[in-house]
Amino acid sequence: FHPDLPLNKMWGYDGLPGVAKITAHYGRPVMVRFHNNLPKNHKGWASTSMTTHLHNGHTGSESDGFTTDFHGPGTYRDHHYPQMLSGYNEMGGDWREALGTLWFHDHMMDFTSHNTYKGLAGLYTIFNERDSGDEQDSNGKALRLPSGDYDIPLVFSDRQFDKDGALFFDPADMNGFVGDRIAVNGVLQPFFKVARRKYRFRLLAPGPARWYGFRLSDGSDFTLVATDGNLLEHPMKMNKVLGAPGERWDIIIDFSKYKKGDKIYMEDYVEMVDGRGPIGTKKKPFPMLRFDVDSDAKDESRVLSKLIDYPDMHPVKVTRELTLTNEDGMWMVNNKLFDPEHVEFTCKEGEAEIWNITSLGDWAHPMHIHREEFRILSRDGKAVRPEESGRKDMVKLMPIQETGLGSQSTVSLYIRFNDMLGKYMSHCHNVVHEDHAMMIRFDVASAKSGGGPAVLKDPSLAPRKDGPAHS
Repeated sequence: FHPDLPLNKMWGYDGLPGVAKITAHYGRPVMVRFHNNLPKNHKGWASTSMTTHLHNGHTGSESDGFTTDFHGPGTYRDHHYPQMLSGYNEMGGDWREALGTLWFHDHMMDFTSHNTYKGLAGLYTIFNERDSGDEQDSNGKALRLPSGDYDIPLVFSDRQFDKDGALFFDPADMNGFVGDRIAVNGVLQPFFKVARRKYRFRLLAPGPARWYGFRLSDGSDFTLVATDGNLLEHPMKMNKVLGAPGERWDIIIDFSKYKKGDKIYMEDYVEMVDGRGPIGTKKKPFPMLRFDVDSDAKDESRVLSKLIDYPDMHPVKVTRELTLTNEDGMWMVNNKLFDPEHVEFTCKEGEAEIWNITSLGDWAHPMHIHREEFRILSRDGKAVRPEESGRKDMVKLMPIQETGLGSQSTVSLYIRFNDMLGKYMSHCHNVVHEDHAMMIRFDVASAKSGGGPAVLKDPSLAPRKDGPAHS
């Protein structure tokens, strides 16, 4: 983590704790074989059984990484990511629902916070004809956002170390574990040399529980182009953004206005003392990453005034109510602890719904819905902030300190599930809350069948013992 700290034993996909990366393209299906090579004789916190969730992939239930679809050391599991656009069954896919910045992480029941903190997380970026990953793309539809060496993922992870410099984690902190040091792409107090041109940064805060207030030390604006992997209709000039665990923010920073030798910091301005959530603004922002301007570089990228059109909204068929509560340190949805065999409700494929999610108490809950994006309609009956107006897979249920509206916070969402059937989840992405056990199972069933059995079983995708690959 830092030259002044001893080596720590971490876990990671392909030996890269927290920063492994998969790049994909729409129209090119991907099969990923996850081998579990974790140590069978492991002692201490974290579980050597694993299940991997592609957050927020448009994937079948058997490849979603359901929390009980785990496999142990010495086995592997195949996940099929079809790289198809949502709405494939209706119209061959709607390009307006294309995703860009996703991530994958362990989703092991009761141990998600342990295993992600241990390093089991990575980035998954998807390109398409419009967001093509090529700023020199001659295709007239291409956005030509900063690309290649100028398209950089930044993963912000809080850590805590004991007096001997060993990584420390307290799974008994039911509010949510918060570290006092912040690593960026696995490194404490890092610097990054930049050229005098535009960069695209894909910001991810994987948790377990820390929220971040992202801003530049000189107060300069940046341009927000995507939230949770979804392009905005129009880019937004901003000088700060509040990020919760699981959220992603794609921003463009233009360093051309700086001189060689200038140093600018990406800071955290949010005050947070425990896992309850942000309680205000720091008196002195914490510097997380230093940008060193040291060169010139050709810049053929651009940021258009119109990025994408949002998909049409359909007439709503169903309204659902979810209430988040805490009782004796345990976290519940609709007054129930998570039971993987209990189906809270069944959604019908293609039918639009409204979900009203209410949080009781002064804890912050970043809620995630698997498999499909949503639009936030209102927050406590009021219009949402501009940066929340796009398509998202995360929604903040804010604490009393942030909203100033008392100890109840309600958000209303529009959502519609397309194409795939099966079991999925919704849960708090303060993953300590998820582990204890703020999570529900919902199923997606065919509207034509009247909402019959939703669980699909494909024996070819079950865990297997490691060995030669099977065709």
